[in-house]
Amino acid sequence: MSNKTQEAERLDVSDAYKNWKKWGPYLAERQWGTVREDYSEHGNAWDFIDHEKARSNAYRWGEEGIAGFCDSREILCIAPAFWNGKDPILKERLFGLTNNQGNHGEDVKELYFHQVSSPTHSYCKYLYKYPHNEFPYADLVNTHRSREEPEYELLDTGIFKDNAYFDCYTEYAKADVDDILMKVTIVNRGDKAADIHVLPHLWYRNFWKHNKRFNRPSIKSISDDCVEAKCGRNGRYFLYHENGAQLFCENETNNKRIYNVPNEVEYVKDGINNFVVNAEPTVNPEKKGSRMAVWHKFTLKAGEEKSIRVRLSKKPISTPWSDFDKLFATRVEECETFYQDIIKKDLPETHQEIARKAFSGLLWTKQFYYYDVFKWLFGGPGEKPSYRASARNYNWQHLTNRHVISMPDKWEYPWYAAWDLAFHMVSFVEIDPYFAKEQLLLVLQENYMHPNGQIPAYEWNFSDVNPPVHSSAVWSVYEKDKERKGEGDLSFLEKSFQKLLVNFTWWVNQKDKNGTDLFEGGFLGLDNIGVFDRNHMPEGITRMQQADATSWMAMFTLNMLRMSLELAKTNKNYEDFAAKFFRHFLNIAWAMHHIGQKDISLWDNEDSFYYDVVEMSSGMTDRLKVRSLVGIIPMFAVEIIHKDLFDALKSFKFKVAEIVRTRPDLASLISRIEEANENGDYLFSIMRGFRLEHLLKRLLDEEEFLSDYGIRSLSKYHEKHPFVFQYHGHHQIQYEPGESRSNMFGGNSNWRGPIWMPLNYMIIQSLRKYYKYYGKEYTYEFPTGSGNKLNLNEIANELTKRLVKLFEPNKDGRFQYHTDDEDKVFTTDEHFKNQHLFYEFFDGDNGRGLGASHQTGWTALIANLIMEMEAQK
Repeated sequence: MSNKTQEAERLDVSDAYKNWKKWGPYLAERQWGTVREDYSEHGNAWDFIDHEKARSNAYRWGEEGIAGFCDSREILCIAPAFWNGKDPILKERLFGLTNNQGNHGEDVKELYFHQVSSPTHSYCKYLYKYPHNEFPYADLVNTHRSREEPEYELLDTGIFKDNAYFDCYTEYAKADVDDILMKVTIVNRGDKAADIHVLPHLWYRNFWKHNKRFNRPSIKSISDDCVEAKCGRNGRYFLYHENGAQLFCENETNNKRIYNVPNEVEYVKDGINNFVVNAEPTVNPEKKGSRMAVWHKFTLKAGEEKSIRVRLSKKPISTPWSDFDKLFATRVEECETFYQDIIKKDLPETHQEIARKAFSGLLWTKQFYYYDVFKWLFGGPGEKPSYRASARNYNWQHLTNRHVISMPDKWEYPWYAAWDLAFHMVSFVEIDPYFAKEQLLLVLQENYMHPNGQIPAYEWNFSDVNPPVHSSAVWSVYEKDKERKGEGDLSFLEKSFQKLLVNFTWWVNQKDKNGTDLFEGGFLGLDNIGVFDRNHMPEGITRMQQADATSWMAMFTLNMLRMSLELAKTNKNYEDFAAKFFRHFLNIAWAMHHIGQKDISLWDNEDSFYYDVVEMSSGMTDRLKVRSLVGIIPMFAVEIIHKDLFDALKSFKFKVAEIVRTRPDLASLISRIEEANENGDYLFSIMRGFRLEHLLKRLLDEEEFLSDYGIRSLSKYHEKHPFVFQYHGHHQIQYEPGESRSNMFGGNSNWRGPIWMPLNYMIIQSLRKYYKYYGKEYTYEFPTGSGNKLNLNEIANELTKRLVKLFEPNKDGRFQYHTDDEDKVFTTDEHFKNQHLFYEFFDGDNGRGLGASHQTGWTALIANLIMEMEAQK
C-alpha cells in the first residue's frame, strides 16, 4: 500500500507531457516585445511588436494571456479576458512599460498573484485585480521619472482608491489528462455596483501560416453551449460553457491595421475586441474560426461575486456540470494534502505560506518556449528571409527550442536564462524532481548547447556568459533526489556529467585564453557590479583576471570532482576523471596567487579581501579594490568528502597522494586535504582558514555587507568611499541600495548594493559546508563587533532569518518588501495585505522589492532556506 499522496502518484507517471502534465499554465504573460517576434531591420524588439499592436498581430513563435492554460506544444490555448466597459481595449494581456519607456527598464504595470498550483497542475489558482474605472495606460506611459526616482507604479495612479476594483480569480482543475475544468470568479471589492464583462477565450496558436504541412484548424459552434475545436495535430476537443454569447474570428494578423495592406481573411485576430468594445461587425456570423470567446456581461453589487464555469474535454460529455464542483473540491484538497506532505507542519504558519506561495509561483512560471534560430534568420521552406542589418544569434543556427521551460518571470523575462534556470531547479527538486532533472538535461542537449560546448545564455544574446552554476545545480538535485528516494539517479548524473565535460572544456578553451587557470567571462550575470562594464574594458587594459570567474570555475571543478567520485563507485573509470579535476582544482588555487610578472594575488593581504586584477598593455597589473560579491564568491568553492570514499577508490587515493607528494606547494594553498576531522571528513576549499575568518569579518559587518535583510551585493563602505579608477577616463562605483542609477545592461537590475536571493543562498549553503568540517567549536562574531559568538551553522540560520524577514509582516502590518502607496493598501486592505510577490532583488537598506515582481524563479529559494533551516534544528 503506497503512502504517497494522489499528486505524488500523478508525478510518478512516466512520459509526463502525454499524461498529467500535458496541460498546464504554459502560456506566456508577454509574447510582444520579445526577440523571437522581432523581424525588424535593426533588432528593435521592443518596438517591432509592442502592446498596442499585440491584439492585432498573430504571433509566429508563441501565445500570451492572463492566467492562461495550454497543452505542452501550445497547439490549443484557453485564457480569460475582461472588460470594465470603460477601457479602450479588452484586457486580454498584461500591460507594462518597455525597456525604453521605464525609468528602470521594462516593468509590468499590473497587479496579479500566483495563488497556488500543484506540480502536475491538476489544480491551479491565479488572482488578477482589475479596476472599475478606465485603466490608466496613458498616465503610466506619460509620467516620466528620472533614474534617481522610484518607478511609477499602478498603485501610484490612485486607480484602486476606495476599493474600486474587481478581484478576478481564475482556477483550473483536471478531471483527467484531457479534461480541463476552468472557473472564473469575479468579486466586486468596491462599495458601488459595477459592470464587468468576462470572456473566456479558446484559440489555436498560428502554426499553419509558416508551415504548409498544416491546414488552419477550426473551432465551430455545435450548440448554444458547446463548441467543437478540430485540428490535424491534436484531434477534437469540446468546449462546454454555461450561458454567454459565442464570438468567432481567425487567429490571423490584422494587416490593414498594422501595415495598411489588405487582410488575407475577413475576420482577423482583433475581431472579438472590436466587436465587444466598438460594436463593429468583426466577428463571423457563421460562428466558426480559429479563435473564439464566450461573452458574459454582469452588473455586480458591492461585495457580490459571480462565477463562470467552462469545461474543455477531448471526449463529448453529456452532463458536463454534474461532477464539476465535486471535482474542483477534490483537486483543491489533493493540492493542500501534497503541500502538507512536502512542507513540515511544525513550521510557523507564516513560513508554510511563504514556501507554498514560492513553489506555486515557480510552477506558474513554466512556459512553452519555441524558437528555431535558423528559421528565424532565414525563413521556413518557401519563405523569404527578413532583412536584418545585424543578425542576432547568427552563430546559434543549430538552436531549436520547442519545450515547456521554467522562466525567470513570464512577463519581464519570458525567455529562459541559463543560470536562472539552474537555481530554479534547486527549488523544483523539492516538489518535482522529475521536472528538475529534465530541465537540467534539456539545456545540455545538442539542440540547445552550442557545438563548442557553451550553454545558451538567453535569447537577447545566446553568446553572453553566465556563471557556470549548472554543475552545482546538477549535484544539488542529485543529492536531494537521492536523499528522498534512498538511491541516486546515476543515469541522470552520468548524462549530465558527460555534457558538462564539454562545457568545462569550452570554459578552459575560451575563457582561460593564456592557459594559466585564471578565468575571464565579462559581466557573468552580475550586470553593473564592476567599476566599468566588464564586457567592454577601457582602452589599454588587455586582460582582467576575475576573482568571480576564477572562483566559479574552482567551484565547477569541485562539482565535477564530486560527481566523478560518485560515478566511480560503480564505474572505476571515473577515478581518472576525479584525479584530473583534483589537479585542475589545485592549479586554479595556485594561479589565484601568481598573476603576471610580479606574481600578484587576487587576495589582498592588507584588505583581507579578493579583488579582480587588470593587466595593462604596459605589462603592469593593478587590483580593482571594489568590495563586492565578486570577492565573496571564492567561498563557494568548497566541498566535503568523507575518508570512506577515498578508501573505497584506491586508484584515486593513490593519485591524490602522488600529486600532494610531488607538488606540496599546490596542496598548501587549499584547506585541509590531508587532515580529516573527527567525523572523517576532508575539506576541499580555496579558502584557507585564516582567509575565511578575515572574509567573514567583512561579510558579517553591518557597516559593510550585512543588512537587516541579508547580504548586500556591494559593501556599504562604498557609500561614503566610492571606488574611482582613473585610466583612459573616469570610472567610479558607489553603493546604491535600490534601483540602478546607470543604464549599464539596460538599467533594469542593480548589483551595486541590493540583496539578491541566489547569491545569499549560495553563501548560506557554503557556510553549512564549512560548518560540517569545522564543527560547533569554530565560532565567529555575528554581527562583527558585537561580541556575540556563533558557529557557522548558527550564522547560516541567522542570515536565513534576515532573508525571511523580507516576507514577514513588519510593524506596520505589511510584508517588508512592499512599498505602500498613498492609500496603504498592502497595510490596510485585507484583500491585498496577504498577497505575496517574489521580487528579483531587494533594497540593501530597507528590503523593498525591486526589479521583476514575479521572479519566483530564483527568489523561490526562500522556500529552500526555510525548509533547510528547520532541518538543521
